[in-house]
Amino acid sequence: MADLFDQSPGDSPKDGNAPRPLADRLRPKSLSEVIGQEQVLGPDAPLGVMLASGSLSSLIFWGPPGVGKTTIARLLADETNLHFVQISAIFTGVPELRKVFEAAKIRRQNGQGTLLFVDEIHRFNKAQQDGFLPHMEDGTILLVGATTENPSFELNAAVLSRSQVLVLERLSLADLERLAQRAEQELGRALPLDGPAREALLEMADGDGRALLNLIEQVAAWTVEGKLDSQALATRLMKRAAKYDKGGEEHYNLISALHKSVRGSDPDAALYWFARMLEGGEDPRFLARRITRMAVEDIGLADPQAQDVCLQSWQTYERLGSPEGELALAQALVYLALAPKSNATYAAYKQARAAARKTGSEPPPKHILNAPTRLMEEQGYGSGYQYDHDAEDGFSGQDYFPETMKRPVLYSPVERGFERELKKRLDYFSKLRIKRNS
Repeated sequence: MADLFDQSPGDSPKDGNAPRPLADRLRPKSLSEVIGQEQVLGPDAPLGVMLASGSLSSLIFWGPPGVGKTTIARLLADETNLHFVQISAIFTGVPELRKVFEAAKIRRQNGQGTLLFVDEIHRFNKAQQDGFLPHMEDGTILLVGATTENPSFELNAAVLSRSQVLVLERLSLADLERLAQRAEQELGRALPLDGPAREALLEMADGDGRALLNLIEQVAAWTVEGKLDSQALATRLMKRAAKYDKGGEEHYNLISALHKSVRGSDPDAALYWFARMLEGGEDPRFLARRITRMAVEDIGLADPQAQDVCLQSWQTYERLGSPEGELALAQALVYLALAPKSNATYAAYKQARAAARKTGSEPPPKHILNAPTRLMEEQGYGSGYQYDHDAEDGFSGQDYFPETMKRPVLYSPVERGFERELKKRLDYFSKLRIKRNS
């Protein structure tokens, strides 16, 4: 059964007449032929150093689809004379894993090591991931896992501690152009595209080399006269959907970019990331909630109107729906990006929560407690309370914190926007409090 999973880089379909996809025909024969990923494969990069020293450790390749994870794993097996075995976590269960490990043990006894490539390794549950550990530790397998998800969230700490995580990046437009030229050499003819159309084709691939080769294969099959322009290309080809997982890593990356663009007072960047999320299929209601949170967290009382703008834009979206209502959310984003910023209330709130946890169940001072019964009056409840409206300037200056607690300073307004006025008021009351208690 294990033989079903055994593959060598030179394996071909049993039917020798079956057409091979362009992506398979262009699969690199050596690491030097791999396009892109210099940060991993260069002479001074992790894999370059490992291969030069003859010491290859278990690896986790983290990156988007179509950037060479499987290809690099195959070529590593070639470079290190290890038997290459490929499995997918989607289709492999515990019984199949046992057979793979048993075959690797037999291979090791015969003097042959095994590089086990596990595609979508994050799909294995904790127990299945734990099953790799003893075979990694005793050298039965050298594990190379591939994942599109953040390994920090999806892989066991034990597996990560025994592996080196290498980040593979989306292919740049220059990388994709090199790949297109290689494809044209393989096909024996140039693509029937003018310059702008060729650039549009590369952009359609969205950094995915395999997707580009699939697109090129479609274009090369067309019978056309002359060269197609961008409009003709767009008519014949559907644009590839941008990589976006509403519940995964990309979701959090983009919402972080959106939030930080607003915090950084950059309306152009905010609108760009907002549009990226909408194009990826994000629920505008989620964005409306997050935009309102930005007003509360990052603008605060520096511009009290910001929160109202967000709530009004949210309400407008609910009334208009998509796509018109999304413009109201965009307007709120621009307003927030250009509003004065302050997290003083947010910081004060967090400090107040921390102080509340620390002081536990300390009661309020007795002078601000109500005394509805005689017993409570005898205990001093309400005694000494000063009614602020009867005090000079409408301010008594009394202490309202627990009697055993030193008065903290939690709210420190900034010198921006409306909080500049609040700071004046705060300073005014602070001086009065000192005067009344001196």
